[in-house]
Amino acid sequence: MVTIATARKHAAEWVREQARGLAGYSGAYFSGSTVGRPGEETLPIGSDIDVVVVLEGGEVPPKPGKMRYRDTLIEMTYMPSNQLASAEQVLGSYHLAGSFRTDTIIDDPNGSLHSLQRQVSAHFAEQKWVKLRAEEAWNKVDRGLRSVNKDAPFFEQVIPWLFPTGVMAHVILVAALRNPTVRLRYLAAREVLGQYGHQALYPEMLELLGCADWTSSQAEHHLNTLEGTFDAAAAVAKTPFPFRSDITPEAKTIAIDGSRELIRRGDHREAVFWIAATFARCHLVMAADADEAVRRSFEPGFAGFLADLGIRSSEDLFRRAEAGLHFLPKLRETAERMMFANPDIVK
Repeated sequence: MVTIATARKHAAEWVREQARGLAGYSGAYFSGSTVGRPGEETLPIGSDIDVVVVLEGGEVPPKPGKMRYRDTLIEMTYMPSNQLASAEQVLGSYHLAGSFRTDTIIDDPNGSLHSLQRQVSAHFAEQKWVKLRAEEAWNKVDRGLRSVNKDAPFFEQVIPWLFPTGVMAHVILVAALRNPTVRLRYLAAREVLGQYGHQALYPEMLELLGCADWTSSQAEHHLNTLEGTFDAAAAVAKTPFPFRSDITPEAKTIAIDGSRELIRRGDHREAVFWIAATFARCHLVMAADADEAVRRSFEPGFAGFLADLGIRSSEDLFRRAEAGLHFLPKLRETAERMMFANPDIVK
């Protein structure tokens, strides 16, 4: 186990040694779940340190993903500089703005990242920008749930349904000026909804995911099944999916150990989202790279997991997506009430 400060130090060393030599390199900054957290905290089980490397222009190479440097797992992403062209552009993006709320800059050769950070930080909590970011997240849910391909194979429909459903938690987090974390989004949303007196909304969000009544033993059973699936997928993975580095032996501590830690401490329902995402990704990998016999041998485990979410067919999945769309007005209303009540939002 390492502290967040040590992880940041190792990531900064990696940037100096590896990233500075990249063509078009123009700087790097921290992102993700560790932003704003004290350096003396231990990096939690199932967490990595997110580094964004900025490259000049509008086109960047594919995301390198996870890599281990010393004893730190680094998640590395390339960012085209044109997405950081103005403070207004960043302030309106719920994925980008949080990284510039505080000074997360690792390296800034020409000073542009520090200038951007100062501008974003000064206006981050203004109501018009918070509303714009929450609306962006809300629209992402709406578009995503409407765009699941009805002609795709059943297992391939899961991720296009799952991720928009999960962005509902981001709507809540953005309204509370919280970091829209990826793996722990439901845990963070539960906490925020309780703080603002809207805890009754949370079971509805879990119902839309399908795990409102899950037990810890149920979650642990499916995680154990996922672990075998993960190992098999990681062993054959070759196709360069964007999430390819998430299905590797190095990333297992996040996908499996991090979820097991949540289950162990009683947050089993909050572990389900990332179990689902990892399950679906593993089956996409095996559909592309595994022999048919291997692929089919793991399908019952995934089907059993989905069945416990109440999804046994494409028809079930589309009914769940429709239920999510019907829920969106209530989600918007709750987010607006939270923004109105949030004392940190500059009105």
